[in-house]
Amino acid sequence: MVFAYHGYPWLIHRLTYRRTGHANLHVRGYKEEGTTTTPFDMVMLNDLDRFHLVIDVLDRVPGLASRYAGLRQEMADARLRARLYTREVGEDLPEVANWQWSQTAEEVRTLSQAGTDTGDDNA
Repeated sequence: MVFAYHGYPWLIHRLTYRRTGHANLHVRGYKEEGTTTTPFDMVMLNDLDRFHLVIDVLDRVPGLASRYAGLRQEMADARLRARLYTREVGEDLPEVANWQWSQTAEEVRTLSQAGTDTGDDNA
């Protein structure tokens, strides 16, 4: 499991250390890397960007690295392109900065409500 956490990764590791399957957990989180830069570049400096998370999954799930070597290279190239763009232009790539959720609020609400039905398991 690759877990993207908004805080320090060691907090999650401390919570899961003696749990079964801990060896299968990889946490990405805040590493205090970076300086004043763009929002996405700061995420990239902490290896929490969408491209790096895909690379993490491909590298850690058995059998994916060889099957999806091309995708891994695309993600590495996308990281490089985003970094270069930020250095040259001083802002995030337009496809990152202008990205919007494609679902409507109603679709998101319907999906989240469907996912909360526990069949009275938590009663």
